[in-house]
Amino acid sequence: MVNYKDLGLVNTRDMFARAIKGGYAIPAFNFNNMEQLQAIVKAAVETKSPVILQVSKGARNYANQTLLRYMAEGAVEYAKELGCAHPEIVLHLDHGDSFELCKSCVDMGFSSVMIDGSHLPYEENVALTKKVVEYAHQFDVTVEGELGVLAGVEDEVSAEHHTYTNPEEVIDFATRTGCDSLAISIGTSHGAYKFKPEQCHVDPATGRLVPPPLAFEVLDAVMEKLPGFPIVLHGSSSVPQEYVDMINQYGGKLEAAIGIPEDELRKAAKSAVCKINIDSDSRLAMTAAVRKVFAEKPAEFDPRKYLGPARDEMEKLYKHKILNVLGSNDKLA
Repeated sequence: MVNYKDLGLVNTRDMFARAIKGGYAIPAFNFNNMEQLQAIVKAAVETKSPVILQVSKGARNYANQTLLRYMAEGAVEYAKELGCAHPEIVLHLDHGDSFELCKSCVDMGFSSVMIDGSHLPYEENVALTKKVVEYAHQFDVTVEGELGVLAGVEDEVSAEHHTYTNPEEVIDFATRTGCDSLAISIGTSHGAYKFKPEQCHVDPATGRLVPPPLAFEVLDAVMEKLPGFPIVLHGSSSVPQEYVDMINQYGGKLEAAIGIPEDELRKAAKSAVCKINIDSDSRLAMTAAVRKVFAEKPAEFDPRKYLGPARDEMEKLYKHKILNVLGSNDKLA
């Protein structure tokens, strides 16, 4: 058994409470490798932001659970080395799909886990989430549940259509499960292709596709039912068009990739939404930078020469999200 506190990590309870009170959201950045982790920690330290390091089931398998434990501990020490005396870093399981996986993460030093039973019948979702909560809370690990289904594809998570969260269920779900935060569905979506072209309209000024607005009425109804309860938005990458254009310019083929407008995420961050998940944007930034190096320097084969620029591009992206979208900067002592 590895206790996350021995690794220097924190859970989400206090940071979420402060975020709701302060009208900002904590960045939850997914990572799969060292370069992403370095970029996340450096961006968080330089902006003085708390941060959630998210790991999907697939990313955990890719990195190896033992290496991941030491990477998380290393992230805390790296933050201190960069000058942050009291970093607030969470290691969080994203979209856990079973009790066994969540238990394994708790046992290996995760400070927060998500159990996603949203695809199950309601009573089964309640029972599974409650089981994870009862185990995790023994070790002061916080638990995120989910109501509603997000469309899109990202790692192991896939759904053809979204189902908005039913506000009438949230009180019963939160009360019976004891979960610490709740992921809801209001129209965000996983992956870089969040909307089909027929769901969007074309901006006459730019020629770009504009996605349908988020269902803020659902969010408002949830907040009315559960005032002050931590709400989470998944699938909240904005799919920056400059990265899509760069990828396509240097040999890629991303057609009709479109994300969530940042002004809608800013609006959400000022509400009870205190955790916003971002994954695809960093993948795009990394891919764009790597493609650029390969196109301009086709003889290059030193990984540091193409992963270094990719790391720098991701750091720039993370800082932008913290400073200009989520508002979580300058929140550390």
